[in-house]
Amino acid sequence: MTIKARRDGRRAPESMEEKIGLRLLAVGVAAMLVTALLTMVLFHRVLESQVRQDLAYTAGAVARAYERAGLEGAAEIFADSETRVTLIAPDGDVLYESLAGAVEENHLSRPEVRQALAEGEGSAKRRSATSGYDTYYYAVRTDDGNVLRTALNARSFFSLYNEALPAAVLCLVLVLAMSAGAAVLLTKRIVGPIEQMGHSLSGGAIEPPYRELAPFAQAIEADRGSRDEAERMRREFTANVSHELKTPLTSISGYAELIETGLAKPEDVKGFAGRIKQESARLLALIGDILELSRLEGPAEGATARKFHPEPMDLGRAAEAVAQRLQLSAQKAYVTLLVDAAPAVGIYADARLIDELVQNLTDNAIRYNRPGGRVTLRVRRTQSGGELTVEDTGLGIPAEHQPHVFERFYRVDKSRSKATGGTGLGLAIVKHIALLHSADIHLASEEGKGTSITVTFPLEK
Repeated sequence: MTIKARRDGRRAPESMEEKIGLRLLAVGVAAMLVTALLTMVLFHRVLESQVRQDLAYTAGAVARAYERAGLEGAAEIFADSETRVTLIAPDGDVLYESLAGAVEENHLSRPEVRQALAEGEGSAKRRSATSGYDTYYYAVRTDDGNVLRTALNARSFFSLYNEALPAAVLCLVLVLAMSAGAAVLLTKRIVGPIEQMGHSLSGGAIEPPYRELAPFAQAIEADRGSRDEAERMRREFTANVSHELKTPLTSISGYAELIETGLAKPEDVKGFAGRIKQESARLLALIGDILELSRLEGPAEGATARKFHPEPMDLGRAAEAVAQRLQLSAQKAYVTLLVDAAPAVGIYADARLIDELVQNLTDNAIRYNRPGGRVTLRVRRTQSGGELTVEDTGLGIPAEHQPHVFERFYRVDKSRSKATGGTGLGLAIVKHIALLHSADIHLASEEGKGTSITVTFPLEK
């Protein structure tokens, strides 16, 4: 296997085609070797079984000939046979041996002879270390008490293996060549569709060539959709920011130019300066909200990342602090601001972010209210968690606008929002703070009657 080194010193990823091809080749070789070994073992066992059966049959035939024609008649009948015949007396002395040159020592210690004397028949196998043969013995006890033994030499398993080794090596070479060719073809057929699928990732629908790749294709399409949506939102955000920043800057530039060129009457300069101050405040608020939203939406690390430090806190006290801070704004708008908070509603949250969330919700409720209206902050402990509800008796939100109010720069009444200094980012910030805290947001509103926004936080751990 070829492993290419990358310039950074790390090994390059292995080729899928090479890996599959080598594994297919290894499987083919292993299968051949296992098959060859099992086949030889099976053939040897069949051969051994057949030799034993032949010896038993031959021993029975010799014994019957011996009992009918005597030793000389039996020897004459099997003179040309490859089977060795030995007649052994009950005391182990050899009475007859058909194999020329065989040592006629006492055979009483031989296991097949002892078994035949005791049980009527016996068998054994002994290996010759010099000839490479296995000798199979089968003995039967004759009617006169002697033991007639037959023997036959057969190749041992290892001698058969050595004899078959050249053919096995030749087969191995052939199988290697065939396996290599098959591995290349199969690998190309397997990897080819995957490569085609990879080329189609840049665009269009992804058609997985195999069922197992369907989740992979779905994940890629989902990621592509997420990236497309993120890109769309980025473009919209850039366009909205450009538009929102352009409006106050144009006003500031226009009033400053009138003052600079002397076209403004002396009595109008103070009013123009006030408008410049108002637009500047609006511009600063917009920039602040944009930066805050970027920190909330951005990665956890980085110079602009918003530090997230959750800790045990009382949600009711946070609502009371915001209400106290916004009382003056409520009075200027002729709106009554009330707090109805249950004691000790503990949640685990970032106190600064929760303060910002409550302030944005309360500020919105005051801005989009009507003179003589009311804003109520309610804090309760429920089975779901700590619940904050900001309820107003203001203008309400038409049903068709409700799904979009948490989007960036979305305004139901653009003229009123700009007149009251709204940036269109308050509820988007609320949404992201809620996401950071795994909180749920529920909006209920009826046009002309008011709006209620409820945020449910997990209880303190």
